[in-house]
Amino acid sequence: MIRMVLNGCNGKMGKVISEMAKASTNISIVAGIDKNSSGLTYPCYNHINECEDEIDVILDFSRPDALDALCQYSKAKNIPIVFCTTGYTEKQLSKIHSLSEDIAVFHSANMSIGINIINNMLRSISNMLYKDFDIEIIEKHHNQKVDAPSGTALLLANTIKDSIEDETIFNNGRNGLHKRERNEIGIHAIRGGNIIGDHEIIFAGKGECIEIKHTAISREVFAIGALKACEYIYGKEKGLYSMDDVVNTSL
Repeated sequence: MIRMVLNGCNGKMGKVISEMAKASTNISIVAGIDKNSSGLTYPCYNHINECEDEIDVILDFSRPDALDALCQYSKAKNIPIVFCTTGYTEKQLSKIHSLSEDIAVFHSANMSIGINIINNMLRSISNMLYKDFDIEIIEKHHNQKVDAPSGTALLLANTIKDSIEDETIFNNGRNGLHKRERNEIGIHAIRGGNIIGDHEIIFAGKGECIEIKHTAISREVFAIGALKACEYIYGKEKGLYSMDDVVNTSL
């Protein structure tokens, strides 16, 4: 049984993961980290440094400002860590990469298996379609999401950009009076209600339009991926891993 500590255990995703872990035969949550400890069936600490339990892996579903403490703790104790939080700055992403030089680190902008399959598809088709199609990304999330564009939209956009041989640029939101530039990849963020997560990639050509869409119906889809990530990284050597590794292993 893999012993896991869950950072952000009483957040929206933390609660879903806690429930799903109860049915797992491979993972057990031995402790949580959160300022709110109500309703939990396992020990909860205010700060990761207070945790002295025996741990095999750390799962983080919290906020970017927890990164430094998590990096220090996981490196000092040589514990693999899975980062599911979004909204990191470039400097913070660099810290995650640096941490992977010492321990096993798992980081993905989206833990959904479906999104990552789509991401793999985009690697195969984006360069081929770019010649004759304009590319736009639309992402929708609930009204409490703080980062825009979403980490997933940026994941998809960067995959498309890296797959295209020509130089392309991102246009976030598109505002003002100007025609669309040929080399643009449009990214649009919508915030409203309790939308869990909706991502659409549009390839708009002359006389035809290709649309690839993923809709998260429940937060369980992210919890499933997060638990799979914990299972995957357990026992791994130092290095940086992602959902690509999980998807490619499953296929």
